[in-house]
Amino acid sequence: MLCCYQIVLAQNDVVKDDEASDFNLNKPERVEWLRNTNDGLFIHFGVDGQLGIVISHALVGASDDFVNRYFTELPKTFDPKKFNPHEIAVLAKLAGMKYIVFTTKHHSGFCMWDTKTTDFNITKTPYKKDLLIEYVEATREVGLGVGFYFSPEDFNFLHDHQIPISRTDVKMDDATLKLYDEYTARQCKELFTNYGKIDVLFIDGDPKETVKKLAWKLQPDILITRGAIKTPEQVLPGAKITAPWLSCITMGTAWQYQPTNDRYKSGNQLLQLLIEARAKGGSLLLNVGPKPNGELAQEQEDRLREMAGWYFINRESVDSVRSWVVSHEKDVWFTSKNGHTLYAFITDVKDWKEGQRKTFMIHSVKSTNDTKVNVLGQNSKIIEYKNDDVTSRFRQTAEGLEVSVVKAQRIYDDHRWPNPVVIKLEHIAPVINEAVQVITAENKATATGGILSGKIMHYVPKSAQRACFYYRPYTGQVETLYASPWVKTSWTSIKPNGDFDLMVSALQKGKQYEYKAVAEQSNLEVEGETKIYRGVQ
Repeated sequence: MLCCYQIVLAQNDVVKDDEASDFNLNKPERVEWLRNTNDGLFIHFGVDGQLGIVISHALVGASDDFVNRYFTELPKTFDPKKFNPHEIAVLAKLAGMKYIVFTTKHHSGFCMWDTKTTDFNITKTPYKKDLLIEYVEATREVGLGVGFYFSPEDFNFLHDHQIPISRTDVKMDDATLKLYDEYTARQCKELFTNYGKIDVLFIDGDPKETVKKLAWKLQPDILITRGAIKTPEQVLPGAKITAPWLSCITMGTAWQYQPTNDRYKSGNQLLQLLIEARAKGGSLLLNVGPKPNGELAQEQEDRLREMAGWYFINRESVDSVRSWVVSHEKDVWFTSKNGHTLYAFITDVKDWKEGQRKTFMIHSVKSTNDTKVNVLGQNSKIIEYKNDDVTSRFRQTAEGLEVSVVKAQRIYDDHRWPNPVVIKLEHIAPVINEAVQVITAENKATATGGILSGKIMHYVPKSAQRACFYYRPYTGQVETLYASPWVKTSWTSIKPNGDFDLMVSALQKGKQYEYKAVAEQSNLEVEGETKIYRGVQ
């Protein structure tokens, strides 16, 4: 009898936000730890990194010659002798990461540890040593959480059993399927018994259940992310999410080291991703891929150091924080502690010169008799070489809280620190206790444009005054971080049942757009999740 299963989750494929599983034994204290964690470092590293190509996926649809040489020749030349997990862990900690997730085995089946299940592993290469134990010991020594990435998919196993390598239509007879499950179980037992306490597990691919059961049995305190909670990939959610979640996002466009044809995000972009993730109630798992010799590429190290400089100044704004009543007001993003301390991230700082005073109006905040305002990292009393007034001020107005601050700390030699400035507001109160829940609903293409729809859940008339949509061309999952600015539609009314829709003539037939519904509540814009408009009638 032939059994067939479909593998649905993979790097660089669209990963939906329905990762939560009914079978979830994550302990509440471990979930709370994740909520308090601003970000972690993801490391993708495999035997095919020598070629500078996508990790594992090139095996799907490859010729027999390619596949045979992949499994027989690549291990003979893989020698990451410059891999220094201690240096990587120290850098990750400086950048604010609280844990590292390392690829123990990707879909190719190449194992980074001294496994007894297959010869397709790191000890059968010129490196010869168990690289995983080196990573585990160094990460633990630096004080970071130890995380494993593990793929239950194994293209090497398929190849050894003369099964075509596929992601969507893997067929095995009952006997082979039993061998496959036993193979996976033996690998999991090695990983979860031979390396001490493992803090985090990221399961990529199917079937996940064997891995989950063994992980929680052998490591009861382990936190399983993908496989148990929401883990959107290469994107951030369009709205706040109350359930725990993290987004795994590459520093460039590739998961594994890609020496050419890759585009790295700037340090500023990476910081803005971190800020947005925290503002929406989640965290960031930022991916790097070492060079084949084990070193981080200079571009990766440089960006982590830029993040380290920003984190050293602003750590309290992203560690152990929660969402505010709204995630942002235009380019100003928010996190909160205890509901009475607010951190406002000023992300548009390209024209803000050192020593210059700027004033911001924050609509979601009102002051109290004890309100205090300051800029993180500076004392707001002294600026180098000048006697200017650099104090931080605020004034309550009918429109909102007016905050006036000076960028008064020298971070770069050229006085042009380009990264977000964080304003801390203590002893404040929210203008609204809770934002309405906005749902981005379905869309419909027409001959003259498209109809976009939204809904406010449990709508109470006048709780939200009006609604609109934001849209922009959809350039693909990986490319969405490089997309053009959002375009705002006109406002539309909200029906008594909470529904609203709008005809947008700018949506062209045959083109794809991403869009999100937005409702106005007490002069604040509350966003719904992002959806894709396909432009097909």
